[in-house]
Amino acid sequence: MKRERENTEPELAPATISEADGVRYLHLGTPWVQGAMRIRQSLALELEYIQRMMVWMLLRPADELTQGRAVQLGLGAAAITRFCHSTLRMRCTAVELNASVIDACRLWFHLPADSARFEVLQMNAAAFVADPARIETVQALCVDLYDHDAASPVLDSAGFYRDCHRVLADGGVMTVNLFGRDASFACSAARIAAAFGEARVWSLRPTKEGNTVVVALKHAPMPERSALAARADNIERRFKLPARKWLRMIRPLARVGAPVEP
Repeated sequence: MKRERENTEPELAPATISEADGVRYLHLGTPWVQGAMRIRQSLALELEYIQRMMVWMLLRPADELTQGRAVQLGLGAAAITRFCHSTLRMRCTAVELNASVIDACRLWFHLPADSARFEVLQMNAAAFVADPARIETVQALCVDLYDHDAASPVLDSAGFYRDCHRVLADGGVMTVNLFGRDASFACSAARIAAAFGEARVWSLRPTKEGNTVVVALKHAPMPERSALAARADNIERRFKLPARKWLRMIRPLARVGAPVEP
């Protein structure tokens, strides 16, 4: 594991673990759940919003679905990383600032060892996407960056989303976990739309907990509904994810009512 630190680093809450009904949970010193893993099915995506973070799969052609590099900003309980690495068999990078989260994932959440196909970087996600060496190197970018209180994203600026756009290759897709019932959602969605273009940003309906996944596509038109339906069938058959459900709830950002900054 590579450990890359910025000169100034905030004090970070330690990772803590709980278990209930066969599920192991990650916390950051509070009751808020930062991630989960079903102990006897470690590759399954336990949390509904984490399943929805994989909606990027709908926007990738079936013959390219497992090609390229997947990057997760914010490790959580490593569910997305485990799935992309071990089920999709993609090249993967996980970026996490909190060393105790990385250690907990190694010990308790089956985080894979570093290899030619996988790396964990302990660094600030903003520094990762701002690195010129990473421009246009990523096909799938999953952004899930919350602090110990899980109140709002810790990185949510217009500049951050512009950098996310730059690291994606053409046709690459970003998913972002936001709180759709929070007053900040419209502002966050507007910043994403400003970076990607409103026509290339869609949103899923909120989960019952309020998590709303926004998905953005770089330099490619949104596929026709018939193409999305065929891809959803393929995803359900091959990877056992509820892609047809995603298709029923995905909608252009303009219909969500989020204002778009000029």
